[in-house]
Amino acid sequence: MSSSGAPRRRFGVVVAAAVLLLTAAMVEGARTPRLLSAQAPAALYRWQLPTGFPEPVVPAENPMSDAKVALGRHLFYDTRLSGNGTFSCASCHEQARAFADPLPRAVGSTGEVHPRGSMSLANVAYSPALTWANPLMKSLEQQALVPMFGEDPVELGLSGQERALLQRVRDEPRYAALFASAFPGGAETVTLDRIVKAIASFQRTLISGRSPYDAFKNGNRTAISASARRGEALFFSEKTECFHCHGGFNFTGTVNYVGKGFVEVEFHNTALYNIDGHGAYPANNTGVHAVTTDPEDMGKHKAPTLRNIAVTAPYMHDGSIATLEAVIDHYNAGGRTIRGGPNAGVGADSPLKSEFLKPMGLTAQDKRDLVAFLRSLTDSTFLRDPRFTNPWRVSR
Repeated sequence: MSSSGAPRRRFGVVVAAAVLLLTAAMVEGARTPRLLSAQAPAALYRWQLPTGFPEPVVPAENPMSDAKVALGRHLFYDTRLSGNGTFSCASCHEQARAFADPLPRAVGSTGEVHPRGSMSLANVAYSPALTWANPLMKSLEQQALVPMFGEDPVELGLSGQERALLQRVRDEPRYAALFASAFPGGAETVTLDRIVKAIASFQRTLISGRSPYDAFKNGNRTAISASARRGEALFFSEKTECFHCHGGFNFTGTVNYVGKGFVEVEFHNTALYNIDGHGAYPANNTGVHAVTTDPEDMGKHKAPTLRNIAVTAPYMHDGSIATLEAVIDHYNAGGRTIRGGPNAGVGADSPLKSEFLKPMGLTAQDKRDLVAFLRSLTDSTFLRDPRFTNPWRVSR
């Protein structure tokens, strides 16, 4: 499910979609007309967490269960969840790419190119703010409505097709048992409410934390190279200050989990653009500013997790930097310089850039070491874990 959306107009789409969902639920005989309706408590779910990982926060109205996760996995990979039957959530979130997209900017089911790229879903269960730059998008259940029903841009293209979607799902024989197991009881088994809940439950299981670097931190001193160890030291140093925005177990400043004292949500201007000399970003990608209209929020985007970063190229919110080496060059310079065209400007001179961005003075070897460290964050097991693969591939 593409995480490309940030602008205010897209939040309006979410609200509209919520109304559609509410209406459909009432029409289909849901017991209570709520976006996330009540349900019977599920048996205690057993998380399979990497060493040192805390338990994710789960909404009380959508408790985890194995049956719900299994249903969500089927729905995540099902092209019935697009208006023209060509796309699924997985079309923009490929497992081999840590559930990200190889395209610079996401492309929807109708071929529309989006302003932003699809974010990795690895460890999305720990994120209290979803998408690149919308601080109002706080839950996976809420966010699922955007790719399903959003019209600007079109992703799955389901706007106006709520009844047809439900019928397509009901017509698939496998879903009868899957829905009944995931949501026992109730007059109507297949509802949009339950589709959203199941997909969110599956997404919460996409937890990655078994990389070579994790093995190194857990005592295997030979798990990463000497170059990667030097890169680690640089990454966590005041010289680079990388860790300020990409810290903690998930290498991001936006994180929440069970037992955490307070929720952290951070957005940063990384001096990718400075079009007017005052810090302006392209009009269709102004970051948090598009939601708040606060001039201080111009260009602010979420620092994504760096786990599996080596397989999620191209980089930045708009895919405008192709390689890890080029990303490091950008930060080493304290901002990007674009010499010509409509986005020309010197990012390093932006008055709005993060206080952590400054010229680093890295040597060629320093850069190689940082890349080696970032590559050590690749969790190959996660990228091919059979629990997360397409369940339709072997049965259709």
